[in-house]
Amino acid sequence: MIHGIGTDICDIRRLRATFERRGERFAERVLGERELAVWRARRARAEVRGVAYLATRFSAKEAFSKAIGLGMRMPMSWRACEILNHPSGQPYIRLDGALAQWFQARGLRAHVTVTDETDYAASFVVVERDGPAVSEPFPNPGA
Repeated sequence: MIHGIGTDICDIRRLRATFERRGERFAERVLGERELAVWRARRARAEVRGVAYLATRFSAKEAFSKAIGLGMRMPMSWRACEILNHPSGQPYIRLDGALAQWFQARGLRAHVTVTDETDYAASFVVVERDGPAVSEPFPNPGA
């Protein structure tokens, strides 16, 4: 059963400008340890490949946060969610810490796809739940 669907598109030119202003700190804030290693290797070969990689990961994390229904609030965080690739090239989501525990406790499973062209990176995430859907109320700040 589908728990949630998320999609995101990222303007690579805007991300490049942010990276130029903030430098490697920006990548270190968004990417997990395994992603950072891949990003550094791709960037060393060609700056444009490193920026495209960063953009696809940024986009996929945004799409994932939408699909799980939390947005970018705890336990969701940039570095607790990594978008990695199987040897075949297929992307997958690896979660760490409190986010992994939250996700597993709900019996969720995620599927992700990413793509990029010259100016844009896009991602699509489907999150499935084992068993029947369960509605979880979110706190109402006005209550």
